[in-house]
Amino acid sequence: MTTSAAPAAATAPVALVTGANKGLGLETVARLTALGWTVHLGARDPERLDKAVAEVLGRVEGADVRPLLLDVTDDASVAAAVETVRVSSGPLDVLVNNAGVAGTQASPADTVSADFLPVYGVNVLGPVRMTAAFLPLLREAAAPRVVMVSSGLGSFGATSDPDRIESQVPALVYTSSKAALNMITHQYAKFLDGVRVVAVDPGYTATDLNGHSGPQTVTEGTDAIVRACVEDELPGVFSSRDGAEPW
Repeated sequence: MTTSAAPAAATAPVALVTGANKGLGLETVARLTALGWTVHLGARDPERLDKAVAEVLGRVEGADVRPLLLDVTDDASVAAAVETVRVSSGPLDVLVNNAGVAGTQASPADTVSADFLPVYGVNVLGPVRMTAAFLPLLREAAAPRVVMVSSGLGSFGATSDPDRIESQVPALVYTSSKAALNMITHQYAKFLDGVRVVAVDPGYTATDLNGHSGPQTVTEGTDAIVRACVEDELPGVFSSRDGAEPW
């Protein structure tokens, strides 16, 4: 008499979240690990990285959170991170490009060209560098996706609508960096075969980026991010917790 082998245990989905030592990134890691995911927590500062991992472990019992030293502006750091993820968990189901900086809040008249360089380095080139580097590991997953954490401040529709708060922000640098990220998402979504690429607007959330002035909690702010990671039916290529957003 023969017996059939027991079915193999389902493998937990694997995600990588950049800029995850605080704010939206840290909350995203905590929420995904609470769902049973394996999550690589990316951060560029070793001490903040260790502190963030400890916080997730303290919040989520049994969390499979893996520290990943990562600077999205540095090719060598990103290449090393690819190898770490490859050895640690293999295929990557979801890449969350969350790392971002605000830059100057100067008026357009007082903004100079040098103000754009550090912000574009993180907010625009960072997601491109990460997506290109991790594409081989993403393609090894059954249904890979890339989630770009953008902003309504990068939406022409939102910033042109006088009834939306985004239309009242005069900054050039951050807003244009997120507009560029939206176009990058749009092009990836159309032409990157086999990988689903979406952008999300967390909404005006209380984080260090805005001096904790936003009315939303980080849990509310990560609703759209987590949904983009886990759900098959999404409201659009660019969406917030309330649904599809205008480009």
